[in-house]
Amino acid sequence: MPKWEKRFQTQDYVFGTEPARFLKTHEALLTEGQTALSVADGEGRNSVFLAEKGLTVTALEQAPSALAKARKLAAARNVTVDFRQADVMAYDFTDQYDIVVGIFIQFMGSESRRRLFQGMKTAVKPGGLILLHGYTPKQLDYKTGGPPHVDNMYTEVILRGLFAGWEVLTCQDYIREITEGSGHSGRSALIDFIARKPA
Repeated sequence: MPKWEKRFQTQDYVFGTEPARFLKTHEALLTEGQTALSVADGEGRNSVFLAEKGLTVTALEQAPSALAKARKLAAARNVTVDFRQADVMAYDFTDQYDIVVGIFIQFMGSESRRRLFQGMKTAVKPGGLILLHGYTPKQLDYKTGGPPHVDNMYTEVILRGLFAGWEVLTCQDYIREITEGSGHSGRSALIDFIARKPA
């Protein structure tokens, strides 16, 4: 059984049902009627929040158990999300969106990340936004969530480099206490990155 399918086969939502605080912090960027893509969306907490804000949302997730929970959450919140079972590393990112979101998608090392982000960049409309949120290498000291591999973590230098030529609106790392289900709980080393694709 694939790792993520096994992890999501629980009664509870591993990362909770509320969106990442990052999305709430930057919700002024979300406009009703926009289109959004949530990559490796998990159990739906972030895509459902985007739909609640009035966006037309597509969500990619490989694990069937996570998708089942996501559909249940969307129904409970009375919103519609186009949930697609997909391996994001093999996905065809030809459709374009106003906003592309990747939250804690740190299951790959630097080379795979470069390939995935290239696809995500393609999926952003000219003038659109990419929103990324994850852990920095300091998270290895806290062990309150995320992978145990430094190569999977983000730094400001890495993210600015991968989005060279884009207008960076936010690039900030910080320490914060978070409570997002059993999967992310405690003092955490985080980074927010938001950039606009050249028109």
